[in-house]
Amino acid sequence: MNLEKVIFGFFIVLSLTLNVGFVLGEYNNPEHHSVFELFSVVVVNLIATGLKLGDSSHIGAVLLATSLVAVFELLTAALQWTYAVHIIETGVTPEVISSIVFLASGALVANIISVVILVAETLMSKV
Repeated sequence: MNLEKVIFGFFIVLSLTLNVGFVLGEYNNPEHHSVFELFSVVVVNLIATGLKLGDSSHIGAVLLATSLVAVFELLTAALQWTYAVHIIETGVTPEVISSIVFLASGALVANIISVVILVAETLMSKV
């Protein structure tokens, strides 16, 4: 068993599952979405992106691209949350949380693509 591939797969799948956990719930209800969960999704996606940097194959480039999309959308969502709470001090209103959840949903799509590519690559590889 290759420990590097286990860690790589772990972080890709963890980023997907954490993202699903954040997105689930009523999209416009702030009580259904935790800032700590969003923070963990951002951190795990950043780690997963870092792990994808070393692969120079074509599939590695596509995995990195999907990861960069997820990180961009999640960082935008986190910045929007920060802006609403600390800059304009309106708090997390239904309008704000729905925008944050929609951005995280875009990251979720990118993470699903990453996992599908990872599974396809694993199925195509020869042992």
